[in-house]
Amino acid sequence: QVQLVEHGGGLVQPGGSLRLSCVLSGSIFSLYAMGWYRQAPGKQRELVAAITSGGSTSYADFVEGRFTISRDHAKNTVYLQMNSLEPEDTAVYYCNARLPPLAPAFGSWGQGTQVTVSS
Repeated sequence: QVQLVEHGGGLVQPGGSLRLSCVLSGSIFSLYAMGWYRQAPGKQRELVAAITSGGSTSYADFVEGRFTISRDHAKNTVYLQMNSLEPEDTAVYYCNARLPPLAPAFGSWGQGTQVTVSS
């Protein structure tokens, strides 16, 4: 059974940076496509960034080059480096792991980590 544990959220000032990490256990990390999603109060959960097992990446338009997703197969970990953070980035960030071609909704989710951008 896949388990995902996120780390790295917190409070940061506008313009600051945070790095989120998500560790996968209980299965073979290299088989999974990984993604970061976020959900702000009163809004639907949305995709932030995704990375395939082979390392191909994709980003939401609102990322605008500020965020970078990466993965370390030796550590079973996916990262989200977030730079130039804005108050609008405030949300709970969730890690997702899915076995292609299944959609993310049929994958596994972490418990979420809160990111708050405020002065």
